[in-house]
Amino acid sequence: MANFYTDNTDLKFQFQHPLMKKIVELKEQNFKDSGKYDYAPCNVEDAIDSYDKVMEVMGEICGNTIANNAEQVDHEGPVCENGRVTYAAGTRQNQEVLTQAGLYGMSLPREYGGLNFSMVPYVMAAELVGRADAGFANIWGLQDCAETIHEFASEEIRKEFLPRINAGDTCSMDLTEPDAGSDLQAVMLKAEWNEEKGMWMLNGVKRFITNGDAQIKLVLARSEEGTHDGRGLSYFVHDQAWGGVTVRRIENKLGIKGSPTCELVFKNAPAKLIGERKMGLIKYVMSLMNGARLGVGAQSVGISEAAYREALKYAQERVQFGKAIIGFPAVYEMLGVMKAKLQASRAILYETTRFVDMYKAYGFIAETRKLTPEERQEAKKYQKLADMFTPVLKMMSSEYCNQNAYDAIQIHGGSGFMKEYPVERIYRDARITTIYEGTSQLQTVAAIRYVTTGAYLNQIREYQQKAVRPEFEQLKKILIEMTDRYEEACAMVSGKDNSIIDFHARRLVEMAAHIIMSYLLLIDAQNNADFIKSAQIFIGKSYAWNQERYTYIANFTDEDINAFV
Repeated sequence: MANFYTDNTDLKFQFQHPLMKKIVELKEQNFKDSGKYDYAPCNVEDAIDSYDKVMEVMGEICGNTIANNAEQVDHEGPVCENGRVTYAAGTRQNQEVLTQAGLYGMSLPREYGGLNFSMVPYVMAAELVGRADAGFANIWGLQDCAETIHEFASEEIRKEFLPRINAGDTCSMDLTEPDAGSDLQAVMLKAEWNEEKGMWMLNGVKRFITNGDAQIKLVLARSEEGTHDGRGLSYFVHDQAWGGVTVRRIENKLGIKGSPTCELVFKNAPAKLIGERKMGLIKYVMSLMNGARLGVGAQSVGISEAAYREALKYAQERVQFGKAIIGFPAVYEMLGVMKAKLQASRAILYETTRFVDMYKAYGFIAETRKLTPEERQEAKKYQKLADMFTPVLKMMSSEYCNQNAYDAIQIHGGSGFMKEYPVERIYRDARITTIYEGTSQLQTVAAIRYVTTGAYLNQIREYQQKAVRPEFEQLKKILIEMTDRYEEACAMVSGKDNSIIDFHARRLVEMAAHIIMSYLLLIDAQNNADFIKSAQIFIGKSYAWNQERYTYIANFTDEDINAFV
């Protein structure tokens, strides 16, 4: 029996992080549910034990059901008939098994039927599902919509929809349109108030909507007549049972084929307003997108794990020239770098998740009482860190999962190009991760402000203050040198025309990311020997990668940009 949680010690290690104690205490609000619900923990150890037990269940379902269905789902895919979508048989089975196991809505409060888990086990579950089947991860992961409803909707809407999501009702976030992809300010789907029905009516078209025929839909629409920017957009919830939305078609995609990507037509579709008017894009969608980017980070790490394991297995079994190909330097170097990228991606995934856990917990506490000045300061600190790390996480983990999928096929040789091997599907599934929920280029745009303000540098210097054991001093010296070079590169660009800063933004963000991820691996290596090799490999590679970027920036003249224009 396969279990994707127990076969990976990197995961359980995350529950041992020093910040987890405080995260659990904040999330449980002094364990106020203990005795009220028979499954509520009474202390930190009890909560962590619950996380561990539920992850074992999730790992077993991922290893024995979702992963086994992945190839059939990829081949069969969903179908659209009479404006409705029917999932592939394997997708329906996945959904049924997870619903019966109570693995939807695990981060929601118990009063709505959730488990009140912190974000760390929720993101871990998303990683496990991503490893099993990246396409199904999109269906399962869209329960993120529940977080938006919980955080911003009225109590009436919370009570109406959250228990249903816990019971397995599917969700979608309906944002993009034919003329509004990355530029969501251009959304034109119209929302008009109907006094007679006491509801909003939605009219227009949405395109590229993941899991578009979901039962519960969060829709970005233009509520303010005569507006053309983000200030005229509001956010709405639509129930499929209310009618008015049909699926025009399912897109025929390169990968993640089990997840239906739909074009939708709204014709007088009833909806209810979430939060305040005109805050749809500015506040609610931005929050949802940050959660979605965290989800893509988890999905990307899951895909990286799947790619690495398939490559390792093949390299151990494939014999050429009288020995297994894992014995050849060209192959074992590739595998070493793949694992280093995987573990570095996982390190920043859970570091970011802990930051999110901290500030969100304070946000919910603030609904019940006034925060102390110290608590407000700490919440602000962790929200800033989450905002800083999220674009870097999304960009780097998705880029690395594409690189690992590419190298997994290379290790398979010609066999990897054939559909008989899972790496062919993994490679196709990986490709979307650098595109949806904000391309790598848009993540750079989000991250560059933290380069120019020195925020990344300050956080790197904070990691630098952590003591390391004598055997790791040389690695730390390399990181200090890399940090000095990064600071010099930032100074070279500082004060330049915005076009020059934008031109070098990707290089500067990646330099910061390499150093941050290297420090996180080095910190993990202090506590777990399983990370030592990856820390050595990743720091060595990062030094070379950063040197290349530094040299390019140092030798670049302002006139050189004309060659690209």
